[in-house]
Amino acid sequence: MTARDAVDEPVARPHVRDASPESGAGVGRISHMNSRALTVGFDLDMTLIDSRPGIRAAYLALSEATGVHIDADLAVTRLGPPLAEELVHWFPAERVAEMSDRYRAIYPDHAIAPTLAMPGAREAIDAVHAAGGRAVVVTAKYQANALLHVKHLGIDADVVVGNLWAEAKAEALREHGAGVYVGDHTGDVRGARTANARSVAVATGPCSAAELRAAGADTVLPDLLAFPAWLTQYRATAV
Repeated sequence: MTARDAVDEPVARPHVRDASPESGAGVGRISHMNSRALTVGFDLDMTLIDSRPGIRAAYLALSEATGVHIDADLAVTRLGPPLAEELVHWFPAERVAEMSDRYRAIYPDHAIAPTLAMPGAREAIDAVHAAGGRAVVVTAKYQANALLHVKHLGIDADVVVGNLWAEAKAEALREHGAGVYVGDHTGDVRGARTANARSVAVATGPCSAAELRAAGADTVLPDLLAFPAWLTQYRATAV
């Protein structure tokens, strides 16, 4: 069916609401973890998946279909925020909603196959499951397309929630009881802190390690390959 047969179905959620339960600090964060089973949230683009080749192909297809120039190489350097924030660079504001629909419609045929799992992505999810926890993907990406990615790449998430960005991610993180949120963007850090969850940042996206720390990340890892060891240490000290 879908990832771990427990994936949320697409829902209409504003993509500028953030709901992530993984920030907070000190004793509050420790008691949060002890009060319920471990749940870890993960961002999708440039955290679990390298979607740059696929998104580039989708933008080029949209450009060809509309006759409007889109610098796809530039666009994929600033992944993270909602689609509309990128499209407004290339289309008049009054056409952004229409172009968003067209982009999402062509996306499955152009963006799924070229997209790769990030190094350590599957191992990070497996580490959460090995600890008896649940892995929840919370992303700004259109939910139906996010589901296609996790299914195609065999990323064994328990839940996938789309259409949420930055602080709005806290909504889904709180709903699913996540105490940690892993992401590559300063918007992910803000989402984690809004949800009072621990922010674990990976420097694999458009934001540098310094930018992620300055935004308030509790932990900055070079990539997801370092996540299983971090999780083991975190669980050992959060008692």
